[in-house]
Amino acid sequence: MKLEGVHHVTAITGDAPGNVHFYTRVLGLRLVKKSVNQDDPTVYHLFYGDEKGAPGNDITFFEYPGAAPGRAGAGMVHRIEWRVGSSEALDFWEERLAAEGIETDRANDYLVFSDHEGLEHGLALVETKDEPLTADHPEIPKEFALQGFNGVHAYTSDPEKSRTFFEQTLEFSPSGDAAWEVRGDQRGGFYSFDQTSERGVPGAGTVHHVAWAASMEEHEAWQKRVSEAGASPTPVIDRFYFKSIYFREPSGVLFEIATIGPGFTADEPLESLGEHLSLPPDYEPLRERLEQVLTPLPDPRASRAGK
Repeated sequence: MKLEGVHHVTAITGDAPGNVHFYTRVLGLRLVKKSVNQDDPTVYHLFYGDEKGAPGNDITFFEYPGAAPGRAGAGMVHRIEWRVGSSEALDFWEERLAAEGIETDRANDYLVFSDHEGLEHGLALVETKDEPLTADHPEIPKEFALQGFNGVHAYTSDPEKSRTFFEQTLEFSPSGDAAWEVRGDQRGGFYSFDQTSERGVPGAGTVHHVAWAASMEEHEAWQKRVSEAGASPTPVIDRFYFKSIYFREPSGVLFEIATIGPGFTADEPLESLGEHLSLPPDYEPLRERLEQVLTPLPDPRASRAGK
């Protein structure tokens, strides 16, 4: 069995309107699903991705309105890394982010910046045969658009603590002293550690978990394998748009293994993804109450078109 790279990364925001603005207008991603946290449906779950809402490009957020800022520490992901296709793309992003008043740090073919709540991102020039997962945006030329996840960087007090689990259970391949690559038939991604003993503080601008992609056919086998390794995964949970298991890797980072499918078009057409509040069938009876408590959000594409 092989995992197919990153499925999604989920973080926390205290400001859903600002979050929509940053990830759709500034970064040019598509809001592909406006739903709720299925463990706490009074909380938004917002999904941003490519034009088709393909798994493997979803950065997602739980909104806890007014949440205090957090700080990444040991046992937490601290940087999300994206692929771009050229040095010219990095030039474009350096200029675009500066025009938005966002500080950047450029070192050759790598650019680091943070969103409006302090969540750190890296843009890397990557040569790969993986399909570019891009979204359409009138201000961002297609050749400069973000192309999907390259991987994630996490903090740990001891990188060796997780090595056996990564390499023997999850079949990650070593790619440096404290980095691993996971690659399936269609795509891949990396996971790396930076060392710190500092404890983190969950909150706005921090990552909640990282999900890895698996086929529907192998998902239950992954649950069994993780369980046999002693990582105490949850049972398979049906999230309607995909199925999930959750567990913590030995350094404490919350992992998910999520299926590639059924996908975001399970309950709305591709053309109108993200325009309306989507609720899985079990949550549909709560719609009227939820629409009264969830933060009102604009449709970013309607706003862009002047509708």
